[in-house]
Amino acid sequence: MVRWSGMIAFGCLVCAMASSSPLQAEENPWSFAGQGIMVGEVTESSALVQLRLTRADKLEEGKLPGQPGRVRFVLTSFNLELKPLQRNVDVNWERDADIGVAQEKYDYIARVKFTGLKPNQTYHCRTRLETAEGEKVAGPVAEFRTLAGADIAAPVKFVVVTGMNYAKFHGDDRIDRAQHLRENNIELPESYTGPDKQLGYPTLKTILDLKPDFFVGTGDNVYYDTPTKGRAETLEQMRQKWHEQFSQPRFRDLFAKVPTYWEIDDHDYRKDDCDNSGDYLPSPETALKVMLEQLPYGRLAESSVRTYRTHRINQDLQIWLLENRVYRSDNAAEDGPAKSIWGEQQRVWLQQTLQESNAKFKLIISPTPMVGPDDRRKTDNHTNIGGFRHERDEFFDWLKSTGLDRKHVYLVCGDRHWQYHALDSSGIQEFSCGALVTANARLGRKPGDPQSTDPEGLIRQLYTQEKPSGGFLEVELKPGQLFNPAELHFRFRDELGEILYEHVKR
Repeated sequence: MVRWSGMIAFGCLVCAMASSSPLQAEENPWSFAGQGIMVGEVTESSALVQLRLTRADKLEEGKLPGQPGRVRFVLTSFNLELKPLQRNVDVNWERDADIGVAQEKYDYIARVKFTGLKPNQTYHCRTRLETAEGEKVAGPVAEFRTLAGADIAAPVKFVVVTGMNYAKFHGDDRIDRAQHLRENNIELPESYTGPDKQLGYPTLKTILDLKPDFFVGTGDNVYYDTPTKGRAETLEQMRQKWHEQFSQPRFRDLFAKVPTYWEIDDHDYRKDDCDNSGDYLPSPETALKVMLEQLPYGRLAESSVRTYRTHRINQDLQIWLLENRVYRSDNAAEDGPAKSIWGEQQRVWLQQTLQESNAKFKLIISPTPMVGPDDRRKTDNHTNIGGFRHERDEFFDWLKSTGLDRKHVYLVCGDRHWQYHALDSSGIQEFSCGALVTANARLGRKPGDPQSTDPEGLIRQLYTQEKPSGGFLEVELKPGQLFNPAELHFRFRDELGEILYEHVKR
């Protein structure tokens, strides 16, 4: 049962927070929270918060077993711009959520949803963990800001990532390097060897230092099929991929400060370039179950959560997060009007919500590319010859017929292991965020390459990486002031934060 606190004096609130603070020296906030805390799907008035109850604070022989218990999530908010003794605490800013129950059927993940929040407001969520054996310990704390919504012209900055390959970064001797060379015509990069390797991907520290308002994982968040031999097929094996990923200390640090939005792609659905056909494991049913279980799309008990959605970030910006695996036609089907990645319902929703939006900038964030170019050999995305080009071309024609192509609609995609800014012959622009991990990065196909999906060179690439590097796309919205228009900045950064390319829309 959700309960709002009554009148609370600030002095009492400080005492209460101190008495149950998860940062007390005698208590380890990670003792039973080896994957940390995660906030997801933040809106103007709601947020999901989750924590997996574990038996240890780190992997042991590659595993991180969970355990049953209870997690209490408490939300607090106050004006952070004031000094501690000056902070004016709203009477409704101390909130106690339903207790999250960590159960085996949900992989011991406890997740709650806070509603009735205020727009553009910073909140803190502290946790109290209780195991089935009765041990009680203060858990990690999360911080997030709700979206400003359509009525507030607030600045915002966020990052978009893909390609978080744990096995390639850490080095897995089961990876067949010769097979990788045959299939990709490129040598597999070496694994990371820095002294901070046990902390996880350096790019995550870079992102945290930039203090973004949120983080978008566009898919390939884990790799069920790396290594290829011994890939994850069972429910237990798939879950383990998420455990090892999110137990890395730099993920725990990042997600304690930065809320998340998620999409999935092929590697974290079934396997490379997959669809829903084929009698092999994991099945589409198991893939969807794990997706909704491990990532905060909705409440744990909601089996019908819609995985495509749109969020009004502020007065100037709206984003669309697409679903490209669950509803798709078979890759091998003949391209034409009946073949779709999105499915009819999602396509209608996308067009309707784009037309209804009055945001100055509209970003469609897709797990896979629509412009590219990509490798000619592939058939699983909108750029591919024999893939899903008909749906792409119809959508681009629709954007032009409605005039939306002249109203700051831009594409952002994951999937591809290199960064680029591409201009399609239709005039549609796409920004590919590139692989987060250098050991998973490569150089891309360029327009005019006979081994690309654009052998005739019809696409104009305003930028593409010339050196393989991990990194991400940073997007920043600066509201307009007086006679200065709003600006949308696209920045490609490498894993250490160096700006490789920046493009500004006004």
